[in-house]
Amino acid sequence: MRATLYRMLSGAESDSSKERDNFFLHAITLTLSKIADGLIDPKIVLSWMVTALGAPAALAGFLVPVREAGALMPQLLIAPAIRSAKVRKWYWVAGSLGQGVCVTGMAIAAFTLTETAAGIAILCFLALFSVCRAVCSTSHKDVLGKTVKKSTRGATTGFAGSLGATGVLIFGVLLATGLIPRTITALAIVMMFAGLLWCLAALVFARVQEDDSVIGDGNVFSLKALIDPLSKDPQLRRFIVVRALLIPSALAPPFLITLTVQSGDGAGAIGPFILASALASILSGYMWGRLSDRSSRRTFMAGGGLVALVLLIAAFISIGPAPDLWLVIGMLFLSQTGYEGVRTARKIHLVDMAGEDKRAVYTALSNTLIGIILLAGGILGVLAQAFGVWAALGASALLCFAGAVLAGSLEEVQSA
Repeated sequence: MRATLYRMLSGAESDSSKERDNFFLHAITLTLSKIADGLIDPKIVLSWMVTALGAPAALAGFLVPVREAGALMPQLLIAPAIRSAKVRKWYWVAGSLGQGVCVTGMAIAAFTLTETAAGIAILCFLALFSVCRAVCSTSHKDVLGKTVKKSTRGATTGFAGSLGATGVLIFGVLLATGLIPRTITALAIVMMFAGLLWCLAALVFARVQEDDSVIGDGNVFSLKALIDPLSKDPQLRRFIVVRALLIPSALAPPFLITLTVQSGDGAGAIGPFILASALASILSGYMWGRLSDRSSRRTFMAGGGLVALVLLIAAFISIGPAPDLWLVIGMLFLSQTGYEGVRTARKIHLVDMAGEDKRAVYTALSNTLIGIILLAGGILGVLAQAFGVWAALGASALLCFAGAVLAGSLEEVQSA
């Protein structure tokens, strides 16, 4: 039965029970963590929570940058420790447990604090959460490359993405229908449940069967050894530039949601927005994963191109009167569908591009640089403040279009 299910999901044959077990353990682990991610989504859930607690708007504005940049920037410092370990899954286990503890801390802060104190406490826990996430991100691609074969990695992550999004979809339905009240207490309880899911994910991932890694040379802790790939590997440089240009695909949702504020619809639409985002992941995650197994380069192009087109249309629409709520929800759905493609492509492309001895370093180096660039993402907010949302959406569309075009010049690493 398991062999049949493996063949159906991965599109590959395998006589190795270890290989099949690892495929499903990765899928279960990622599903649990993706559900937990959706339950505390900084772009929607945490932003709503901090605002409802009465924290200053400035604190709410730091949530997404801290979450995104904080999870990426430390990776260059974390990589040497992971690269020097023979068995690396324990870093992911520790990082997942840490995320669970931090999210529980956010929930306790929501229960016990208000206004500025609550906002600062949640932001501090989010910063610690992001460091734990950096440990997971740096180690996971390395373990995935070691324990799941090349032609099935996209199917693993894509399948988990769709399952995880289904859980988030249920959460959105419960919010939209009022079965989960839009109250601080109810969402704090949801956050505690998310913390439990991260702890459960850690227990599952501990069962992954990982062979000992080849330990790096004596220069493993040398900064020069970590950044040398930038000068020696032109494809890595191009990959990083493509990722940088496609950053707006992740930052677009708040600007789209802003389009509904003028008409007064946005405040009560947390449920429909979560539904749209979850549906995009459910309907496209597995598709993007299988496409990435064939060509992560083309997946980059398709996902980035879709986001560029949606944001360009949104920019034109934003010039006129406030658009209908459901039109914005539809655009959010399409932009998140494209973002799923970009996110899946970047993971699979990096894993397939780098060999086992380079994977952790390539991951940490690219993520650290992207984290630094993400801090400049605030420029889009400045554009929106100075000229209107159309300027931020238009600039985002142009950057995504450039990223999709440049992705065409990446190597076909799946056939290498």
